[in-house]
Amino acid sequence: MSPTVVEYADGLPLPQRYWAIVTIAFGIVMAVVDGAIANVALPTIASDLNASPAFSIWIVNGYQLAVTISLLPLASLGEIIGYRRVYIAGLVLFTLASLFCALAHTLLLLTVARIVQGFGAAGILSVNSALVRYTYPHDQLGRGIGINAMVVATSAAVGPTIAAGILAVASWPYLFAVNVPIGLITLALAWRSLPYARPAEHAFDWQSAGLSAITFGVGIAAIDSVGHGEPLATVLLQFAIAAAAAAALIYRETHMETPPLLPIDLLRIPIFALSIATSIASFCGQMLAFVALPFYLQSRFGYTAVRMGLLITPWPIAVAFAAPLAGRLVERFPAGLLGGIGLLIFALGLATLALLPAHPTPSDVIWRMALAGFGFGLFQTPNNRTMIAAAPRERSGGASGMLGTARLLGQTTGAALVALFLARYPAEGTQLSLLAGVGFALVGAMLSMLRLSPAGARGVEEVRVRDGQRLKGE
Repeated sequence: MSPTVVEYADGLPLPQRYWAIVTIAFGIVMAVVDGAIANVALPTIASDLNASPAFSIWIVNGYQLAVTISLLPLASLGEIIGYRRVYIAGLVLFTLASLFCALAHTLLLLTVARIVQGFGAAGILSVNSALVRYTYPHDQLGRGIGINAMVVATSAAVGPTIAAGILAVASWPYLFAVNVPIGLITLALAWRSLPYARPAEHAFDWQSAGLSAITFGVGIAAIDSVGHGEPLATVLLQFAIAAAAAAALIYRETHMETPPLLPIDLLRIPIFALSIATSIASFCGQMLAFVALPFYLQSRFGYTAVRMGLLITPWPIAVAFAAPLAGRLVERFPAGLLGGIGLLIFALGLATLALLPAHPTPSDVIWRMALAGFGFGLFQTPNNRTMIAAAPRERSGGASGMLGTARLLGQTTGAALVALFLARYPAEGTQLSLLAGVGFALVGAMLSMLRLSPAGARGVEEVRVRDGQRLKGE
C-alpha cells in the first residue's frame, strides 16, 4: 500500500485501525508512565548507587528536559519524513535506552540513559495525535482523541502506583526493564499497522529547532527555579535567555515561507490558540493537585502511602470513564461547551478536596477524587480534538507537538507552584495548592467557553471544508 493512497483515505480500514490505536496507546503508556515512575524510586536509586540527592534529581530532570526541548522539532520532522517514521524511531530509541537504564551501575550512566530515553519518548509523544488523525475517519476523530486522552491522563495518574507495585516485588532496574518486552511488541505492531502520510517537501529547519530547544528548555528551567527558591539573579538570567531565544525564534518563523517549526500559523487560528491556552491552564491545575494531594493526605490526615494510593485511584478510573464518553459527545455538542462544563466540574472537585472535613471517611475522599477526575476527563478529549481538527491535515504534526508542549508547560508550572507554596507556607501549602488549582481550572473554563463565540470558533470550518475537498478530490 503506497503512502500517497493511505494519506488521503478517510482513516484506516478495520481491523488495521484497531491495531494502530493499540500501538499508539502502548507507546503513550510507556512514555508517560516513565515520566513519573522515577520519582517514587529516586531515594532507593540514590541510596543504591551511593549518590547525593542533589545530583540524583537529574534522573527525573534529564528525562523531562529531553522531552521538552525535542517535542516541537520532532513534530516538525514528522511532517517532513512521516509521522510513522518518527514514532517508530522514537520507540526503538526508548526501548534501547530502557535496557541501558536497567543495566546502568552508576548514576552518571543512568542519567545519560534517561536523557536518551527522554528523546525517544519525545519521538512517541510528538506525533501520536497526528497519527490518530490519520487512523480514524473524520467523523470518528473525537473517539480516537478520547481514547488517546484517556490513556495519557490515566498513565500520568497511575504511574506512581505502578512504580510502587514493581518496587514491592523487585529492585529498581525492573522499573525500566519492563519496557523492553513491551517496546518490542509495540514495535512489531507499529511496523504493520501505523498509517502513512505524504512527507512535506521542505527541509528541516535546524536553526529554529535550536532556538526552540533553548526557549522551552531554559524557560521551563526558569519556572522550576522559581518554585525551588533559586537566587533571583539566576532566575532572571534564565528568563532573559529564554525570552531572547523566543524573540529570535518568532522573528525567524514569521519571515519564512516554509511551514514554521513553532506553529505560529496555527496560533493565528483563534480556536486553536484558545484551546492551547485552555490546555496550559487545565494541566497546571491538574499538576497542582497531583503533586499536592499525597502531601495533603499524609500531613493533614495521617494516611499511609498504601491508603493514599487507594484513595487517589478513583481519579484515574473516573478519567478512564469520562474521556471516551466525551469523545462521543464532542461529535454532537460544541467542544467549548463540553470543555467548559468539564473544567467547572474539575474545579468543584478540587474545591471540595481542599475543604475536606477534619476527620474525613474514605467515602468523603473517594467521591471528591472521582468528581475531579470525571471533570478533567470530560474536558480533555473535546479540547484535544479541537486542537487537532483546527489544523490542516498537512500541519497535524505541528498541532500534535504543540499539544504536548502545552501539557508540559502547564505541568511544569503547576509543580513549581506547589514547591513555592510548600516553601513559603509549610503548614497550609498543600491546601493553597489545591485552591490555586481551582483558580486555574476556572480560568480554563472561561477560555473554553470563549470558543463558543463567533470570533473564538473561527478557523475550524475553513479547515474542515479544505480537508473535505482534499479527501474527495485527491
